[in-house]
Amino acid sequence: MDIFLFAAGLIVGGLAAWFIFRLIQKEKLSVFSEKSRFLEDALSQEQRKTAEKDTQLLDLQAKYSAAVADLRNMQEQLARQKSELEEVQKRFSVEFENLANRILEEKTKTFTEQNRTQLENLLNPLSEKIREFRDQVEKAYGTEREQRFHLGKEIERLVQMNQQLSDEARSLTRALKGDTKAQGNWGEVILEKLLENSGLTRNREYTVQERMADEEGSTLIPDVIVRYPGGRNVVIDSKVSLVAYEKFVAAEEEESRQQAIKEHLDSVRKHILELSRKDYQSLYQLNSLDFVMMFMPVEPGYHLALQQDPELWQYAYQKRVLLMSPTNLLAALKLIESMWRIEYQNRNAQEIARQSSDLLDKFNGFLEDLKDIGKKIDDAHHAWEESMKKLSTGKGSLLNRALKIQQLGARPKKEIPREIAGFSIPENDENEPNN
Repeated sequence: MDIFLFAAGLIVGGLAAWFIFRLIQKEKLSVFSEKSRFLEDALSQEQRKTAEKDTQLLDLQAKYSAAVADLRNMQEQLARQKSELEEVQKRFSVEFENLANRILEEKTKTFTEQNRTQLENLLNPLSEKIREFRDQVEKAYGTEREQRFHLGKEIERLVQMNQQLSDEARSLTRALKGDTKAQGNWGEVILEKLLENSGLTRNREYTVQERMADEEGSTLIPDVIVRYPGGRNVVIDSKVSLVAYEKFVAAEEEESRQQAIKEHLDSVRKHILELSRKDYQSLYQLNSLDFVMMFMPVEPGYHLALQQDPELWQYAYQKRVLLMSPTNLLAALKLIESMWRIEYQNRNAQEIARQSSDLLDKFNGFLEDLKDIGKKIDDAHHAWEESMKKLSTGKGSLLNRALKIQQLGARPKKEIPREIAGFSIPENDENEPNN
């Protein structure tokens, strides 16, 4: 009986131990599954970040390739213009030299010093203009080549600047926390720094804090107005969402992190609505594009908002607001700077073409003057021949009479020059004696 009870107790105890062991293993498995899901979520988030960075890099590479192609086309255009100008110069030089030699050889043996001086006065401005155009083309070509050389380094500086701005944002977070005015000023400083590094010139391609009035007379002061070639403009307004993002970074509990994310998204949406309601696009004196740019100087905060709400960018776009981080804003500004550089090069090319046309007009006028000079030389030579004929030919010509008087014994103080006397035509009926 005792053995039976002992065996029964042993079986019951074994079953109890087995159930307890199963419960412990199930709890451990649940904890392990939770950790596994957490790690998978973290891995997925990092993969999304990497994909977004890759997309941004591909976008920058595409813009860089387009800019290089534009610069290469401009280089080829300038090279063709330079070659054409040199060819025109050579052709004009040869034609002018041939024309001048032909005129000089056919019309006269020598020019007086006065004629040489007048010719130099006509030719020197022409030569100077040709040298000026050659120097201008070479200067434009050298500038374009130097700008193309530095374009690759500008892309590297863009990446470095993005990292620097991110570091500065983290270091200033605590100092700016809770001070809205200081946050706004800091955002404007970062915006101006990006503009300075973009290559655009203040008060030429962009203005800062320019006062404007709407239809009701209210004063509006956008942070920055960037000008496009062609007369259109775009407003850039800096909006800092820093406090909630700092909470997110500092939070250790998941609940606190989610609350901070919600506050951060609410802050960004609030800034979007505020900027949309200002309606800068309706200002008649601004001639703005159909959207404004909202600059978010905290790059990680920008990416956090878009990661947590993928529809946020579309929401802002529907409000005619473009969300811009330091990276993509600098890329956009660089693109605008490239557009302006091409615009200025086109203007220079147009000015070269205009002045070349003026030069050709003056050169054609100069050729007409040379033709007039040749015609006048011909007219003078013809008049001289006619005068010599009147002097030396025909019955009773002055030269024949003078020679006859000299033959009769007159002794003038100066003899008639031989080259003049050679033009006389004897008058047989008057010179022969009567039989």
